[in-house]
Amino acid sequence: MKMQDLSGRIAVITGASSGIGEAAARLLVAEGARVVLAARRRDRLDALAAELGDAATAVACDVADPASVAAMFAGVKARHGGVDLLFNNAGLGVNAKFETSDPADWRRMIDANLYGVLHCTQAAIPLMRGRAGAMICSVSSVGGRYGVENWSVYSATKFAVVGFHDALRKELGPDRIRVTVIEPGAVWTEFGPNVADALERRRTELDALRSEDVAQALVYAFAQPPNVLVEEILMRPVLQVAP
Repeated sequence: MKMQDLSGRIAVITGASSGIGEAAARLLVAEGARVVLAARRRDRLDALAAELGDAATAVACDVADPASVAAMFAGVKARHGGVDLLFNNAGLGVNAKFETSDPADWRRMIDANLYGVLHCTQAAIPLMRGRAGAMICSVSSVGGRYGVENWSVYSATKFAVVGFHDALRKELGPDRIRVTVIEPGAVWTEFGPNVADALERRRTELDALRSEDVAQALVYAFAQPPNVLVEEILMRPVLQVAP
C-alpha cells in the first residue's frame, strides 16, 4: 500500500486531552509526525506531552475563544513555520428534549462544535498553503447525517460542520488543501457526561468503536498521496444499525 511518509509533518489537534484527540496524537507521533496538543485542560495536555516526548507540544486553548485560537496559531507559526494537518476534534454534546432544553446549553454546543471549527480552520489555512498533502479534518457525527431525538441542537451543529466542509472543499481544492470530515457512531469517550449511564449501556450493547479506531481513520485519510482526497468517512460499530 502506497501511503505518505508522515515523518516531520506538523499536526494541530484540538480536544487533545482525552478520547479521540489523545488517540490521534499517539498514532500520529508513532507515524513520525510532530503534534501540537490543544485543549482547555492544561494538566492533561502536559502529562500527554511528557509521555510523547519532543514530538509533542502542549498549548492551553479554548476553541470557542477567537483570541485564544489566534494566540495558539501564532505560536505554531513561530515554532513550526506551518501546519500540515488540522484535526478539529474538540466538541461537546448535551442530551435534552428541545422543548425543555436550556438556551445556555445551545450556545455552549454551537460555540464548541461550530465556532470552534470555524475559528481554528480560518487561522490554519494561511499556514497550510504550499505544503503538499495539507489537510483539514473535522469530527462530525452520525448525528450530522441523521437527526437523533433529544440531541436536536447537537445534531444541528454537526449537520452544519458537514455542510461547511462541503463548501470549504470547493474553496480550497484549487490550493491543493484537502478537506475531510469523519462521522463516527457510538465511540467510547468522555462525551456525554450528563447521560453517562445511558450512554455506557448503549456503547456496551453496540460494542462501540474505540478512540483508536477513529484515529486510524484520520491517519488513513491524511497519509493518502497528496492528490488524493478522502472527502468523508462515515463509521460506526457493526451492531449500530440506527441511526
